[in-house]
Amino acid sequence: MSENSPAPHVHDPADSAYAPLGEAAAEDLVHGICFKTGPPRVLGAELEWLVLDAERPWLPLPPERLTAAHAAARALPLGSRVTVEPGGQLELSSAPAASLTACLDGLRADLAAVRGALRERGLVLHGLGEDPRRPLRRLLASPRYDAMESYFDRTGPAGRAMMRSSASVQVCVDAGHEEPGPLGYGRRWRLAHLLGAVLVAAFANSPGRDGPYEGWRCARQGIWSDIDPRRALAPPLDAEPRAAWVRHALDTEVMCVRGAGDGPWEVPRGLTFRDWLRTDGGGPGGGPGGPARRPTAADLEYHLTTLFPPVRPRGHLELRMIDAQPGEDGWTVPVAVVHALFDDPQAAETAYRAVKALADAYGNRSAPRNPLWRTAARDALADPDLRAAATACFAAAAEALPRLGADRRVQDAVEAFAGRYVRRGRCPADDADDALVAGRTRAAVSTAPAAVEDTGPAPHRRRPPTAKGPRP
Repeated sequence: MSENSPAPHVHDPADSAYAPLGEAAAEDLVHGICFKTGPPRVLGAELEWLVLDAERPWLPLPPERLTAAHAAARALPLGSRVTVEPGGQLELSSAPAASLTACLDGLRADLAAVRGALRERGLVLHGLGEDPRRPLRRLLASPRYDAMESYFDRTGPAGRAMMRSSASVQVCVDAGHEEPGPLGYGRRWRLAHLLGAVLVAAFANSPGRDGPYEGWRCARQGIWSDIDPRRALAPPLDAEPRAAWVRHALDTEVMCVRGAGDGPWEVPRGLTFRDWLRTDGGGPGGGPGGPARRPTAADLEYHLTTLFPPVRPRGHLELRMIDAQPGEDGWTVPVAVVHALFDDPQAAETAYRAVKALADAYGNRSAPRNPLWRTAARDALADPDLRAAATACFAAAAEALPRLGADRRVQDAVEAFAGRYVRRGRCPADDADDALVAGRTRAAVSTAPAAVEDTGPAPHRRRPPTAKGPRP
């Protein structure tokens, strides 16, 4: 969500990125950039945080105070990139690291600096997958986010809720070897989607308090899966990964067409990127002829940033299904576990066998809109099948971490998490009834006059299908 927006479209014949693009060239471009194969060597993580008042965490922050906090974080000399989500969530994206230790140490140092800067302003970072404070407000106003919101509003309230309240731990791993095997890109692509349900369940930390996701351990996953009929869906896993992703990307609707300057962006209706490639560029925005210009390579690259499947290929694999975690160091556990299960051949094979058997029992429909992922989001590790698979995966990760050079601090954190949650059939959402949530009643009373905001549909209104049943 927080990718820096590419520059607005500029007609520059000398720049190939802005030359009209043909369909075959578009397919080749996506095919070439989605999976860059080679031995797994680097690891990265993107950490999203809610920013709260240290004394009254249940109250939404005034926009000017939140903006000042973001400016303070961005002014720090960090190794990580600092970005801001539309609802004001703060994100730190690590540089690619050559080891787990380097990745964790770099992020820890940057987080310590950011926390110090926020503490001086009476603010704290909080790890929770969905912000329970109401009303949900959008802090960032830009043509990009205006267009996104207009697009999402066509399919329901989930898009607004996702933009304004979602926070996650995203782990990035290399695509893997070109050749088949436990570390081959085909196996790793499939493992990411099969393992994803287990990661949703084990790290669920967004308890649904009301609305259509009431009672869910991972309401954030429910929101993400409901934002769009196709945009958040994984391509079929029974096809070759590159070809499947190319088809998926080009056959997904264009969210918006960037314009020059600060003016509004077009939001076409029902126009896939492939449709756009096949237009003559002469029609009015959203009309039968498509947008008033032909698409370019820059448009395609931007379009790819508007796709939000649970696993996104960006040269590497970006795992997007893990909730933000509680505590100062809680985020280190999912990063370490994912690294172990993907980059240690023995652990990768153990995990694949465990999750493949689980997926076979539930069917292999595309994530996250299938019974297994819905069960993971709703019941987490209270489901005995998910609990058994998670127990096997955490055991494999624990055995692999010393082989990967993880220090005792990381090993102990993974073991403590497994003992507190995984082996007991629990998840962080079971402990999440903290001051932030407990203060919601007081916040509703004390901020009632300010709670009136013309933001369109309420963030939770539509009833999703049950966890065990498919979407209609």
